[in-house]
Amino acid sequence: MQQLRVSDNKRFLVQADGTAFFWLADTAWELFHRCNLAEAEIYLRDRAAKGFTVIQAVVLAECDGLHDLGHAGALPLDNDDPTTPNERYFAHVDAIVKLANALGLVVAMLPTWGDKWNKKWGIGPEVFTPENAQVYGRWLGKRYKDADLIWMLGGDRSVETEVHREIVDKMALGLHEGDGGVHLHTFHPPGPSGSSDFWPWETPWMDFHLWQSGHSRNRDNYNSIAADYARTPIKPVLDSEPGYEDHPAGFNLDNGYLDDYDCRKSAYWAVFAGACGHTYGCHPIWQMWLPGRHAHSWCRRPWTEALHLPGSGQLQHLKNLLLSRPYLSRIPDQSLIVGESGDATKHVQATRDTDGSYAFVYFPGPTGAELNLEKLSGETLTLWWYNPRTGVAQQDTTIPRTGTHKVTPPAVGPDWVLVLDDATRGFGRPGEIQ
Repeated sequence: MQQLRVSDNKRFLVQADGTAFFWLADTAWELFHRCNLAEAEIYLRDRAAKGFTVIQAVVLAECDGLHDLGHAGALPLDNDDPTTPNERYFAHVDAIVKLANALGLVVAMLPTWGDKWNKKWGIGPEVFTPENAQVYGRWLGKRYKDADLIWMLGGDRSVETEVHREIVDKMALGLHEGDGGVHLHTFHPPGPSGSSDFWPWETPWMDFHLWQSGHSRNRDNYNSIAADYARTPIKPVLDSEPGYEDHPAGFNLDNGYLDDYDCRKSAYWAVFAGACGHTYGCHPIWQMWLPGRHAHSWCRRPWTEALHLPGSGQLQHLKNLLLSRPYLSRIPDQSLIVGESGDATKHVQATRDTDGSYAFVYFPGPTGAELNLEKLSGETLTLWWYNPRTGVAQQDTTIPRTGTHKVTPPAVGPDWVLVLDDATRGFGRPGEIQ
């Protein structure tokens, strides 16, 4: 069992022994509801092979999850009552969770989509009260006590009344009672917003905070992450729902569909701004769409085809880059950039080790920057250009660590990561985990 916890410095997630755990999640909200076990295996094996570490999935699903039989062949609740879960449905959930865990994947399990406690939109119906939410949470926590998972409450809805707040609080309490507190808890908010917009930062059951930056192009999620990174008491934070690959930008077909480049920008901007990981999403895959099903928001291809879109294979290069250097001492630092860091496709984002032994600078386009080298260590720096599309690094040059230094990304792009290493540290090639 991967009993995850928050790191000692409160910035990251780690395994029980203190080794780094990089949250690289994929969004599979309808996995339990719309996939049979054979389909789930195809999906999970693909994601494990592409370096994902977390799968986000919902027990009481959005797409009429209470009344559509789906592939479990049974409804999840008897008579829409959270205190009487259906064993046949949960045996199906059990099998998928067991398979995911066997492949090394942690399940970020949403006990319910938010329309079951705040039907502001969607299908619903609202079935939760504070009392039955605690009972359901306790039952669910006990059932999955020994699974590799993280509890993700919420489900894309705002907390608009005190009853809403009490439902979620009581569900979190029930989960803790059921599993004895062995799993981390967080909250998935609507977009664009963060869990910190709805819960006091110091909420005891909230182990780390999430953002949903939403499905527009060039959303400045780096500002959202930076704001939460600066809060006290310190807690990890990440973007758990940025723009999905193959999703209409801003829900508007005139803007075109988001692609792998949009996914990379969201990921590198957020993580270099201080996030403890990142979530990828793909529009056909979150809904596990196949012909014959209702397609949400202009979904245009089946999930079995979308499985192979390029963005899903590229974000492992971000994880590998980070883990190829000291990870738990990494901090964001925009002071490495001299002058303005730009916005939209010109926004440059920087991060470094606290001791200055390395720095990463993400360039989303061809515009270069002047870098301040004073916060780095060593007399000589080795410069590499790391390709976020392929995970391949090419050594550029070595320079003395004095003053400032102007850099321009390679002409073939669009985006690149500059790696600056203290030459005396003997780090390997960026992206190659030792």
